[in-house]
Amino acid sequence: MPIITLTTDFGLKDHSVGVIKGTIYSELKDAVVVDISHEVTPFHIQECAYLLKNAYRSFPEGSIHIVGVDAERTPETRHLAVKADNHYFIGADNGVLSLIAESVRPEKIFDIDLPNTQDSSFPTLEVFVKAACHLARGGTLEVIGKPLKTLRTLKEFVPRISNDGDTITGSVIYIDNYGNVVTNIHKSLFEAYRKGRKFTLEARNRKLTEIHEQYSGLINYDLEPSQRRGPGDLLALINASGYVELAIYKSNPKSVGGASTLLGLTYRDTVIINFS
Repeated sequence: MPIITLTTDFGLKDHSVGVIKGTIYSELKDAVVVDISHEVTPFHIQECAYLLKNAYRSFPEGSIHIVGVDAERTPETRHLAVKADNHYFIGADNGVLSLIAESVRPEKIFDIDLPNTQDSSFPTLEVFVKAACHLARGGTLEVIGKPLKTLRTLKEFVPRISNDGDTITGSVIYIDNYGNVVTNIHKSLFEAYRKGRKFTLEARNRKLTEIHEQYSGLINYDLEPSQRRGPGDLLALINASGYVELAIYKSNPKSVGGASTLLGLTYRDTVIINFS
């Protein structure tokens, strides 16, 4: 039976996640349900897409991914089931699914139209779970909806190239649990314009001239411990998902703060890379 994953902004204080899981298990006693995250910032489309896009590839093909963020159906927002990269994604057509599928062309897109289902304040349960259980039983998309050709797209988060390729202007798209700042500048884009040149990364009033492959990359172990950079120092790196990230080495965001608070950076703030 395919794995069903859950990505929502419900948090864990309320009963919503428990109700969803209970309903799935009531329908499919042998189901395997995996939480990707329930701590997405409420209604944060880009954050949700970043988390799921970087997680789904770790699951087997045929997995079913329920997206419970900004999920209510409106005259401008449909409920969709999308097959892309041999995975199924079920959620609202609010831009999340287009961001997840931006690097792979969707194989099928269906407007979910389940019988005897009315619009409610809990569509993740009333619509998405039913659709997911149908697919998990081996059902087809054609049974639960009507085919569509396109997804609602969001294009405002693409890095901008200027100065004849000498400048990349990116944006903050995610703040992780450590307070690290993730930008939308991917390693492939950075390397394509770098071409072996020196560079300066600018964020607020800070400038960096190195981007590391791991957090401990800022430490020069040839120096005596007292002379090394280390905990509390700022660094830039290519994170595990391939994006340029700013971090404070071994900083505790709950006590002294992380890169986000110490640099004063938040969602959509600008990070610039200049090549020379």
